[in-house]
Amino acid sequence: MALYQLREPEADLVDPVVVAALDGWVDAGSAATDAAAKLAEKGRIVAEFDGDQLFDFRARRPTLEIENGKPERLTWPTLQMRSRRIGERDVLVLSGAEPDFKWRRFAAEVVEVARKLHVTQWISIGAIPAAVPHTRPVPILGTSSEPGLLRGDVQAGPLGLLRVPAACISVLDMAVSRAGIPAVGYFAQIPHYVSGEYPGAALELLRAVGRHLDIEAPTGDLADAAQVLRKRLDAAAALDETTRNYVERLEGMADESRLPAGDDLIADIERFLRDQGREMGGGGRPN
Repeated sequence: MALYQLREPEADLVDPVVVAALDGWVDAGSAATDAAAKLAEKGRIVAEFDGDQLFDFRARRPTLEIENGKPERLTWPTLQMRSRRIGERDVLVLSGAEPDFKWRRFAAEVVEVARKLHVTQWISIGAIPAAVPHTRPVPILGTSSEPGLLRGDVQAGPLGLLRVPAACISVLDMAVSRAGIPAVGYFAQIPHYVSGEYPGAALELLRAVGRHLDIEAPTGDLADAAQVLRKRLDAAAALDETTRNYVERLEGMADESRLPAGDDLIADIERFLRDQGREMGGGGRPN
């Protein structure tokens, strides 16, 4: 049984490009999935993936709505591809819950969908925790299937060999690039000391996508939300001398334009994963 259903197998798409974002550890601050939601807003569903085959519903439970004592609605985790015309091309946004199962088969079938829809480019977006201050612009790191694909002065990095727990989005990246589809990734670095959503990173990811595709990516209210959060973080830092001094040290690093060393980035990621595990009662685990 196939993992997907094409809603419009004969869709007449113009120079289609995929922008992909999945939740999970490479979606720190929900930045990637929030950006994808803005990009896909009001888009039509082109493909849907079978949650019964891909998700562990004990780890990713559906939401139950109880109204006046009566169970009324269940909202299940989804994984969909939506199409939206932006400028002179169609942008296909693959977004939703990161699968718990069948990553390799899922990647193979995503490649199959991409071929059927004649996709010309693949862009992954994500966010990772890092030693960066909230008082500076959100840094974006890039990955690419071959040199010269990144745009907008985005740096590839970090340099050297880096081993981290893989996310499903990386499995997709490698699968589509091996299928001959040019693939890039734009990954926002968010302050590892911030919990909850980080709209500034979602905003910067959309700007990176817009620069890459030479389009005006919709950003909605992200700029306002980022400003509100900035004020809250500034106020919190002002009240605590230790936090203020730490942020100032990070500002010095940022002003020197230092890319994170591999060991430092690994330490930030491991800390983030441990914190996720505690928030989930010890049940959180990377796939």
